Amino acid sequence: MESYQNIEFELKDNLGTIWLNRPEKHNAMNAEMISEIIDCVSEINNISEVRILFIRGRGKSFCAGADLNYMKGIAEFGYEENYLDSLQLAKCFNVIYTCKKPTIAVVQGAAIGGANGLLAACDFVFCTDETKFAFAEVKLGITPATISPYVAKRIGEFGSRDLMLTGRRFLGKEAEHYRLVNKSLPENEIEEHINKTIKILMTSGPEAMAACKELIYNISNKYSFDDSIDYTARLIAELRASKEGQEGMASFLEKRKANWVK
Repeated sequence: MESYQNIEFELKDNLGTIWLNRPEKHNAMNAEMISEIIDCVSEINNISEVRILFIRGRGKSFCAGADLNYMKGIAEFGYEENYLDSLQLAKCFNVIYTCKKPTIAVVQGAAIGGANGLLAACDFVFCTDETKFAFAEVKLGITPATISPYVAKRIGEFGSRDLMLTGRRFLGKEAEHYRLVNKSLPENEIEEHINKTIKILMTSGPEAMAACKELIYNISNKYSFDDSIDYTARLIAELRASKEGQEGMASFLEKRKANWVK
């Protein structure tokens, strides 16, 4: 794994963590950070040692949205430059959404604008009760366009209308109410909750979890209900015959732990 300027990758005990690493700027995103996240997540897909991927922010905030200097540059772009820049941002959220590993965002301080795309694209999101959220784009005369597919999947159409049209700020418990986050907790309880989630995920087959994520993606985005009948039958047949599937079923019948459980 190469070194980065705006993020940091850490691997310990099969847990990979991408740290947004601009704490002095509240981890505000710029073009370089966006590119580094795409590169890092793409590489993590091929690292078997990584069982779970975390996205976290160094310092006081998870991510304050777009960097001010980055926004000043964007304001001077023409349409084509704006399109290419926005497409790169859309790819950043999508590479997280389609990551083969279970993804967990841990959010504190603030998650403003595009930061919500980073967390909404993850499988699990945990935040502190005092975290401040906002879809502030409408206050700038624009829309939360590239994050909207992931946010709308999480909170639905009318939740999106409420939070995106008003651009208002809200805290962790309300984010949990809208299902933008899975759980909002007091700061001193969040790590314990994360550790419980890790223990549960580590009992599942790594290849099975990757296949399960692909399954959910396909039945949600790709296949019609009728097409899913043949697709799902073929998938379970393949997995039952796979090395991991055979080990999992054998461990169950023999009343022992599977070989991926430490």
